[in-house]
Amino acid sequence: MLIDNSSSSISIQSWFIPLDILTLVCLIFVIILIIIFLVVILIDRTCHTVPMLLVANSCLAHFVLGSDRFVIVVSALYSNIKQIQYQDSFCIFCGYMTYVSCAVLNYSFLLQAFYRYIIVIYPARLFWQRRQSQICLIGLTWLYSFAFPIVFIFTGDIIVYNADNQICQVPLRFSLSIILLTCFIYVIPILITLLIYWRLVHYIHEINQRTTSVYILSRAQRELKMFRRTVILLLIIFIMDFPYALFIFMSFFNQAPKYHFRIAYIFVDIALACEMIILFQFTDQLKTSIMKKLNIRPEIVVPAVA
Repeated sequence: MLIDNSSSSISIQSWFIPLDILTLVCLIFVIILIIIFLVVILIDRTCHTVPMLLVANSCLAHFVLGSDRFVIVVSALYSNIKQIQYQDSFCIFCGYMTYVSCAVLNYSFLLQAFYRYIIVIYPARLFWQRRQSQICLIGLTWLYSFAFPIVFIFTGDIIVYNADNQICQVPLRFSLSIILLTCFIYVIPILITLLIYWRLVHYIHEINQRTTSVYILSRAQRELKMFRRTVILLLIIFIMDFPYALFIFMSFFNQAPKYHFRIAYIFVDIALACEMIILFQFTDQLKTSIMKKLNIRPEIVVPAVA
């Protein structure tokens, strides 16, 4: 096994254990919420729609990423408590699953954006609106996400164990592996989603200028509202992943900070918790279903009449 650390002795800092505990609290919160969401979507027939299918896919991606991070942090916490440094048997697999789950998550938002785009721009193309078609697209994104990191296993990059950060990751440096990972996981899905959003806004502006039916305009605006919520979730990922991106940029010209992975992933874990709260608030159908089961009447806002 390769170890990405030149020092023979690794000091365990006093802030490692509190940081690990804080991270575990966030991840446990995320995992519990996701299980509740998925169970509600599964058992409530009103949630058996294509949009909720895509939401469930995003929840599942969150669950895989949260569970993967949970295993990594538990292993790191155990090492810190025992004052030992070692590469456990799941390290390589967890490093692989980190990239897989991050890719699935970002592409799940892209699928939601694509579905809203089709509904508004091409409402007559029913093929892309069918549940079977969306399931196929979901399957393709999962297959793609599982396939592309395998390349880095064979090159040996993902096998590198960073003892300072107690994690198996591709080392941050100017390399083809880092560039491809950044493009495949973040740049491509985020850019395509933002381009779709820009095209949808432009289209609604066009039909608003033309004489068109109130129903078409109202439906387009409603879908744009839902699309905007998806973009907000994606932007949360982008903002909270900024430290990771910054460390990658720094590694191209100089060495990244010693504990760069620890710092970057605490932001990722907090982002997961924030996303689950916002996902619940933004997904009206899911929120209504959960409140109904809790016997809580959702607040209805009546617009003022001019």
